Amino acid sequence: METAKTLSDFVGVSDACRAIAIPRSSYYRYFQADVLPGKPGRSSRHHRALSREESDQVLTLLHSDRFVDKSPQEVFATLLDEDRYLCSIRTMYRILAANGEVRERRNQLRHPSYTKPELLATGPNQVWSWDITKLKGPHKWTYYNLYVIMDIFSRYAVGWMVAHRESATLAERLIEATCRKQGIEPDQLTIHADRGSSMTSRTVAHLLVDMGITKTHSRPHVSNDNPYSEAQFKTMKYRPEFPDKFGCLEDARVFCMGFFTWYNTKHYHSGIGLMTPEMVHYRQAEQVWQRRKQVLLTAATEHPERFVGKTPIPPALPMAVWINKPQETPISTLI
Repeated sequence: METAKTLSDFVGVSDACRAIAIPRSSYYRYFQADVLPGKPGRSSRHHRALSREESDQVLTLLHSDRFVDKSPQEVFATLLDEDRYLCSIRTMYRILAANGEVRERRNQLRHPSYTKPELLATGPNQVWSWDITKLKGPHKWTYYNLYVIMDIFSRYAVGWMVAHRESATLAERLIEATCRKQGIEPDQLTIHADRGSSMTSRTVAHLLVDMGITKTHSRPHVSNDNPYSEAQFKTMKYRPEFPDKFGCLEDARVFCMGFFTWYNTKHYHSGIGLMTPEMVHYRQAEQVWQRRKQVLLTAATEHPERFVGKTPIPPALPMAVWINKPQETPISTLI
């Protein structure tokens, strides 16, 4: 029986592919691939690929009790030491991927699932956030450590300290002195921090338990869990007078004394209705807001053409401040 001839038999493969506008690679892939048993059409299986039986043998081996928790690299090396070779490491990964099993196979400790901290403050001295940042010293690899404790509701820096080193003992002293200065009572305060060594130390933990203070921590590698301290450090380091480096420890302390005086008493913070942290922390904000409102009303009376269709009021005062405010569930999902 004579075999049917194709266009390529008369004009060649290149001209035939050009005539019907297909790449030559598609031609060779179609006519040189093996046909899968029981399936119509043609397969893209390479002629050097493992057969179905060989692939099943490899997968069975990877599923065995001996290798079920071993990586393909370990399986490959173990088989070589036993004078066996079934396939390459990459082929083992391909077989696992084809069966939806590309994941961590090694027997190892799983990291715990950390809960996202959700903290609410509706007034001063309810939630504090504290952190430590580095200040460059006069020489390379020389740093000073700035400890800052901030009230997240008022943004008031209730306590700070500059020291040569990061120490749990120093942190304990600062927290204890700040709580005493602010008159903190048991079960009144929550202190939030990241997971630095000083923050998670037993020394600080025991102090907070003794004082009846709740402690919370950020999730690992999540800076958004401690946003107020991070924002305050940025405000400090972006000030025009912030130096490239400090000459000595006393130099750093003098700078911080001036900065925190300005920050607490002169800095009109956009997050608290353009009040200073001192106004909000010591409950002067409502009186200041009413005075500002009266000034705006007087201006509107004198120049009504400048305030068309609206009554001018100052920016609103903070009512509640969150670290990771929970997402509101739509009503439609509750019905």
